Amino acid sequence: MLMPKKVKFRKQQRGRMKGKAWRGSSLSFGEVGLKAMECGWITSRQIEAARIAMTRFIKRGGKVWIRLFPDKPITKKPAETRMGKGKGAPEEWVCVIRPGKVLFEMEGVSKETATVTDEETAAAIVVDPRPSPRSSSRPHRWQHRRSSMAAW
Repeated sequence: MLMPKKVKFRKQQRGRMKGKAWRGSSLSFGEVGLKAMECGWITSRQIEAARIAMTRFIKRGGKVWIRLFPDKPITKKPAETRMGKGKGAPEEWVCVIRPGKVLFEMEGVSKETATVTDEETAAAIVVDPRPSPRSSSRPHRWQHRRSSMAAW
């Protein structure tokens, strides 16, 4: 499962999940993506389950990009423990998701396979995702840089 190698502080506060995703809201690598429609936390186990569901349906046919990483530690106190005596130990890692964030991207698969894969992946995630195709007006990957470099 995904987790950071090293963090500056072992424990974090819960924070808030308000607003929209400003960064990571457009497709950067693939042709089809899965975009979050609501706020929430996605655990490293859910990311792994979604990755397995995607690769199972693609069957070596395309490429998958995971656009999120769980970098927030969530602490839990043991069961039947009295209040006090400090914060609990870190138990799992989550990624904070805001509406508009692209979660996964795919390339090299047919439209039918992409829709089935998106449905299976959405079942593994708590947050409500929607398929997001690449708009035809936006250039793919580095094409815009190549065309501007030709002018030099």
